[in-house]
Amino acid sequence: MNGVKSVLLAGDIGATKTVLGLFDCWDDRLVCLSEAVFASADYASLEAVVAEFLQGEGGQIPEVACFGVPGPVSEGRCEITNLPWVLSEQELAAATGVKAVRLLNDVQAMALGMLYRLGEGDWVELNPHATRSRPGNIAVIAAGTGLGEAILYWDGKRYHALPTEGGHSDFAPNGMLEEGLLTFLRDRFCGHVSYERILSGSGLANLYDYLRHAGVAPETEALHAALASAPDRAPIITEWALERRDPLCTAVLELFVAIYGAEAGNLALKSLALGGVVLGGGIAPKILPLLQEGRFMAAFTAKGRLSSLLGGLPVRVAIHPHPALLGAAHAATAML
Repeated sequence: MNGVKSVLLAGDIGATKTVLGLFDCWDDRLVCLSEAVFASADYASLEAVVAEFLQGEGGQIPEVACFGVPGPVSEGRCEITNLPWVLSEQELAAATGVKAVRLLNDVQAMALGMLYRLGEGDWVELNPHATRSRPGNIAVIAAGTGLGEAILYWDGKRYHALPTEGGHSDFAPNGMLEEGLLTFLRDRFCGHVSYERILSGSGLANLYDYLRHAGVAPETEALHAALASAPDRAPIITEWALERRDPLCTAVLELFVAIYGAEAGNLALKSLALGGVVLGGGIAPKILPLLQEGRFMAAFTAKGRLSSLLGGLPVRVAIHPHPALLGAAHAATAML
């Protein structure tokens, strides 16, 4: 690839939005030529999104393409979580004219982007007691439309991005309030309650319904009216909580942050993330002030005999807007 110029397509596919980028790869360097954002629900397929994007670029056909997708990838296929698309590497290549297509789990792509393409200005540290970063596994957890989890595995020489579907694992409550939440959500979802039912945009609405039901704080008429007319309740709940305009919304975000911290700590233990933990996804940057208040780190480190181990780990929020796009572009370079 050195000394040869190639054009590649990368994508970050989400249930809410799809981000596509066209990149020049020259002397092992990536340069973004163009980037566009599409509302995923407005399209019947990813092929339709790619066709519209490439048509806007003068019909240019890239040599290779790589897409980060929200769901498990098996034998080159993926049924998108929270979106009625079924993706196939072969079908995408045939429909778009791209000679080779690769699908990656979206948080796997995000992890690659964080590893290879983000600079020091793209992070915010949450742990005031963090020791200096050292080589070792890195846990990546990303709350957004859903909850994604991945691991950057350190083999002693380099990192490998490993996908997981850990966001769908069983929610484990801490304390009576969370035990009540588990019971409430079991009734709502007919038994199984995953962390994604809580640590996501729709999860914020689930937390709101539970805390209102539990009588933690009353729902005001103004808030009721605002939520009743909103197509998505999560942004209003978040805004009113950050502005301290409503006790119920504040309680929702505080509980969200505590459960987020606990699950981030769980992932750190399961992956032995001595290299630290990174929070990706769209929610963490939006609620950064609450993440920095200490509730997140208190829940993260509350792991009994291993609390001291977690207490020294770097825990950082990625504030770059499209790390998964960058990770997919990096993975595409290996296909050239």
